[in-house]
Amino acid sequence: MTKQHRPTSPITALVLVLCSPVAAWWLIGDLTGDEARRLAAEGVELDYAIRPVSLGTAGDQIVGVLACVGVALALAWLIRATARRRLDRRWWWVLAPLVAAGVLLGLAWRVLTAGGIGANIGAGLMVIAGGPALAVLLIVAAVAALRMRRNRPPRAPHRAE
Repeated sequence: MTKQHRPTSPITALVLVLCSPVAAWWLIGDLTGDEARRLAAEGVELDYAIRPVSLGTAGDQIVGVLACVGVALALAWLIRATARRRLDRRWWWVLAPLVAAGVLLGLAWRVLTAGGIGANIGAGLMVIAGGPALAVLLIVAAVAALRMRRNRPPRAPHRAE
C-alpha cells in the first residue's frame, strides 16, 4: 500500500492571489505628494479621482500586515509543494501572472486614490497603460490554465475492489 499525498489545496493559491493586491496596496502606501499634503494641512480641499477608503491608521496596518503574511505563507507553501512534486510546476504559469495582476491592481488603487490639486494625470496614465497590461496578464493566466487542462494525462478508470 502506497502512501497517498494530499494534493495542495487550491485555497492556498486563492490566498496568494487575493492577498497580493492588498499587500501591494499597503506596501506602496499613500501616493499623495508632499505639496498636496502641505496644502491639505492648511485647509485646502484635495481632488481625488477616487476617494480613498480607510479603516484608520491601525486598521489599515492590520489589514496590510495580514495580507503580507498571507502572501508569504502561501508562497512558502506553494514553493514547498512544488519542490515535493505535490504541485505541478505548470501552475506557476497561471499563478505568476495572477499575482502580477494583483500587484498592478494594488498600485492602480494607490495611484487612483492619491490626493492632489487639480487633475490626477497619473490616474489617466494608469488607466491607459494599466488596463491593457492587466488584460494581458489575465489572458496569459487563462491561456496557461486552458493549456494545462487540455494537456493533462487521462484519468485512470476507477476500479471497484
